[in-house]
Formats: sequence, C-alpha cells, structure tokens
Amino acid sequence: MLTDFKTRLIRGDAFVGAFLCLPSPESAEIFAELGYDWLIIDTEHGPFDVLTAQRMLQAVGRRCPCVVRVPSWEEVWIKKALDIGAAGVLVPLVNTPAIAARVAAAARYAPEGTRGMGGARAHRYGVGFQEYVAHANREIAVIVQAEHIEAVDHIDAIAAVPGIDAIFVGPYDLSASMGRAGRIQDPEVQTAIRRVRDAALASGRKLGIYCRDPDSARDFMRQGYTLIGMSTDLNYLTQSAGAALAAAKGR
Repeated sequence: MLTDFKTRLIRGDAFVGAFLCLPSPESAEIFAELGYDWLIIDTEHGPFDVLTAQRMLQAVGRRCPCVVRVPSWEEVWIKKALDIGAAGVLVPLVNTPAIAARVAAAARYAPEGTRGMGGARAHRYGVGFQEYVAHANREIAVIVQAEHIEAVDHIDAIAAVPGIDAIFVGPYDLSASMGRAGRIQDPEVQTAIRRVRDAALASGRKLGIYCRDPDSARDFMRQGYTLIGMSTDLNYLTQSAGAALAAAKGR
C-alpha cells in the first residue's frame, strides 16, 4: 500500500519539506528523522541515477512521503519514479494543458492512463503487484510545476486538466523565463505568481511553491499554499557550514 500522502494533500494538510539535491540516502534519512512533512528527491537538477533515488526512498521508509521531481515530463521518467516507490511525482516545465494531460495519463494505469505494467519496488517486487495496481491510480499524487511564463499564460486550462492534483510554483525559473532571473520580488514576477495561485485555488487544485526560509514559508501558507518546498539540502549544508566557519574565525 502507498502512503496516505495524497489523501492528506487533497484534504488540505500543510506540508513543509525540502528538496534533496545530494544523491545520498543518509541525507534523506536525516531530513526524515528531523520530522519534515515531505521530501522532494530532485532528479531534475541533482546528479542522480534511478537506483540512488530508490536507495533514498528505502532509507526514508515510511517516516514521511517522498515525491520524485523527474527530469522531464516524458512518460519514461514518470514511470521509473513511480516504479521505485515514490508517493508522487513533481513534473517540471508543464507549460500547456496538452503536456499536463500527458503527465496525468503517464502516472495512471489503463484504462485511466498509459502507465506501463512492470514489477518493481513499488509492487513489492511482484509480491504485492495486484494490491498496488488496484490502489495506485487513486493514491499517486500528480504535481505539475508552473515555472515558465508560458505556463502562466495557460494556467487556467492546465488547472482544469483531470488528474492533476496540485500546481507547484517555481519562482526562480519563472523569473528567468520573464527576463528577470532571480528577481523574485519584481512586480511582474509577483503578478505572475499570484496569477498561478488564483487559478489553482479557483479550480480546487492544491498549491505549492519553493521558498528559501521559514518566514517565507509561513507567509505562503497564510496565502493558501499547502505544499512548501523550503530550500535544499545543499543550501542548508553550505549555509550552516559557512556560518560555523565564519564564527570560528571571528568573521
């Protein structure tokens, strides 16, 4: 059986998580032990192979749900992420409703979708195949990223696609697509982010966003965001290590 992540997601529970960019089961285990509500294994930007992502899922176990951010919206990546036992997928650059529909189909078995059949970790290596297949379509969480101005232009239609559970804002990529790389507070970037937020909430889709600090996380939750990706393991490591070194040397 899968975790209850999607049930809680649809209910509107708040999840504060982190992106895991380091291909390290120990890193994933530490964040789970700390009590994070969800973790995002970032195979889009991190130097991952599928086996390492699976090892991270195994290290976390049932401590908290793990979603895999896949490298692309192509079906093969979605299938691999789900077969290794992810509670859901976070799919980048879903810029049109046609792509959103392909993503939704790729995450579901026939007749609702096109996901290929095969025994893997998610199916308990075949021992739990029938049980998994019977429940997967309704328990897998499908989260698409709005991280390009093209997605903002199509956001009402994307939010209306059946089978999409949540929309996750990628503010940094969005700002870059608008010619304002990294300028998250630029008025036009903020307008685009609000456009995504309003469309998602109006459609009944759940809403997520990446942020870098606890103050921002709390502010976004007050605005109706329930899926918070708060920084990355890389950022936490560099900031903490850098601050400790500076303090030790009196800088």
